[in-house]
Amino acid sequence: MSLAETVLAVNDNLPIRTAAPVHSGKVRSVYWLSAADSARLIEQRGYNVQPDAPLAIMVISDRISAFDCIWHGENGLRGVPGKGAALNAISNHWFGRFRDHGLADSHILEIPHPLVWIVQKAQPVMIEAIARQYITGSMWRSYASGEREFCGIRLPDGLQRDQRLDDLLITPSSKGILRGIPGVPEADDVNVSRANLLDNYAAFGFQSPQDVALYERLLREGFALISQELAQLDQVFVDTKFEFGYVADSAGAQQLIYMDEVGTPDSSRIWHGPALRQGRVVEHSKEGFRQVLLNHFDDPDILLNKQRMPERQALARDNALPTDVLMAVSATYVGLAETITGRALHISDDPRAEIVDVLGADFALVD
Repeated sequence: MSLAETVLAVNDNLPIRTAAPVHSGKVRSVYWLSAADSARLIEQRGYNVQPDAPLAIMVISDRISAFDCIWHGENGLRGVPGKGAALNAISNHWFGRFRDHGLADSHILEIPHPLVWIVQKAQPVMIEAIARQYITGSMWRSYASGEREFCGIRLPDGLQRDQRLDDLLITPSSKGILRGIPGVPEADDVNVSRANLLDNYAAFGFQSPQDVALYERLLREGFALISQELAQLDQVFVDTKFEFGYVADSAGAQQLIYMDEVGTPDSSRIWHGPALRQGRVVEHSKEGFRQVLLNHFDDPDILLNKQRMPERQALARDNALPTDVLMAVSATYVGLAETITGRALHISDDPRAEIVDVLGADFALVD
């Protein structure tokens, strides 16, 4: 079997029995189960959810996105070997640690395969919950151009690139296009302040003003837990994005939970501790891949300028990256997953066949 065949690049055409069209995102595809299959699994597997809770099968791919495009490599390599399994393993680890410390649960009910989650439907909070311990990336670019206020928080003059901030900054952005909220532009991924959230909590999907403080606490405590455990591995947790939503347990109690993924190299910046102590930044996250892309093409402005999106999409479509570029990403993701979890990562030779086998034999979800 070739290297390309070990990559699960297309994950929205598996023969899973569904009750709605498959939703395919940049990395994950969601298969919504019928009411009958959901109820059957809840009863058979003993999930702590309402008897009529909608369930889904979430399948992660090995695709890699950056600058809002999907990239591919030479020799038919349509993704990064081991990337999906690494992201799931890292998220699974942190979700478990959050539960162990009494923070909050996640939307995951069971993990039947390294690339698969069984999840319950959550009502999402419509923000990307972003926490920053260092000034870098887009925040640094804005700061360097003279901006000082971020999501209602004012930063002092004189900060240096990649400097550690005195306080953890919470700088949420909108998730999707939200309309009719005073002071919030009707566009995706725009910064919002704490005052915006408190004044319009229901429009952002919060059930009460108190839940704004709760999400902040869960974000801060989750960040602190990951940061402390990564520090023991001589890794630096720089910044991250969490997502939150609401679910009901079997007794009907509503609870705010973590969802999507947490603490992964896709959703976070993680730096190599020894290098940082020597004054160098070595990325153990997707930011390293972004830098490779910026250096790989003659005109990096195509990747940074949102007004040139058609050119950017053509760049990603028409240029196969060298295999060693994608294998370097694989080494970063797989290595980080094994370091964090303390276990070897299972990378399937035929992920599609494995997923179909387990969902058919153990869950009766394949026709």
